Amino acid sequence: MTKKAVITAAKRTPVGRENGMLREYEPHKLISPLLQHLGRAIDYRLDDVLLGNVVGPGGNIARLAALEAGFPLSVPGLTIDRQCSAGLEAIRTACFLIQGGAGQAYIAGGVESASTSPFKKRAQFAPYEIGDPEMGTAAEYVAKAFNVSRELQDEYALLSYQRSLQAHELQLYEPEIVPLGEFSADEEFRRQKDMERLVKRAKPIFEKETGTVTAANSCGIHDGASAVIVMEESMAKKMGMQPVLRFQDSQVTGVHPHFPGIGPVPAIRELLKRNQLTMEDIDLIEINEAFASKIAACAKELDIPYSKLNVQGGALTLGHPYGASGAILVTRLFYEVQRRKDSRYVLAAIGSGGGIGAAVLFEVVR
Repeated sequence: MTKKAVITAAKRTPVGRENGMLREYEPHKLISPLLQHLGRAIDYRLDDVLLGNVVGPGGNIARLAALEAGFPLSVPGLTIDRQCSAGLEAIRTACFLIQGGAGQAYIAGGVESASTSPFKKRAQFAPYEIGDPEMGTAAEYVAKAFNVSRELQDEYALLSYQRSLQAHELQLYEPEIVPLGEFSADEEFRRQKDMERLVKRAKPIFEKETGTVTAANSCGIHDGASAVIVMEESMAKKMGMQPVLRFQDSQVTGVHPHFPGIGPVPAIRELLKRNQLTMEDIDLIEINEAFASKIAACAKELDIPYSKLNVQGGALTLGHPYGASGAILVTRLFYEVQRRKDSRYVLAAIGSGGGIGAAVLFEVVR
């Protein structure tokens, strides 16, 4: 019988702007407090630590961070790069390892420190003869190809800001966060004043004459980390851990590198089809808010009502620490389903540079 993978704990750091409050934290220093916090919860009975990372210095950050956190030397560490979906891929991989019987307990997630990255330019995502646009330009391509107007983007951006601000005021983010020294809240909230005026007045930044993508309907560049405990379900119950999300299935799909933002669409479609589900069966969906054009296009193509999409806001307000963002989506779902009594299926999805869409389906454990 296939073993079942469940998530029993999830945490993240506060998210800081590039060269902002977390600028002194190298990747392994940024995530090691999370690893310590989660590792103590299961007495360090771990088979491995899997971490996504995109712009770090290399050298297997997962192993370095595990050692920095004081984990037993027997816990090896694996670093994964699938661009922005790296953190979600780490969780997905840990779930598959449990299903296959390779282990029983993992910490999986991601970390990014854009502030300390040694790279001045991004890596190449695709061959130039195919097309390797900057992400902002790719967001413009998505907007044009899927008829997402400036008005639709700004409308979604304002909704995200409003939701994030309300969640912040209601202290809904607090259970997610493990403080880093004096920092216990996301840095971007410091600049949220009169967002409606700022969104409407923002100028296009990638295609200045005819563009629709602005700084106000795009995410910024950020530092942060997030991780979850993934366990074999029977082991979790024996240890007295309460499963919250049960891994159901996942899908990763490639799209044209010009349109990475639409990557979640074919991945989610295939996932729903294989599991004989429709969008109506999904109660909550987290799709990374790199650009409002992407979210509006995905919602339009998949018929996702905004009422169950990124319900507490997302990267447009909180930030997008590349390798960590997929794990932040799962962490958000982990806490949101516990505030609700009727959720059964939830989805986390993300699009990545080079034209990749990743989606993971979870069943809520009751």
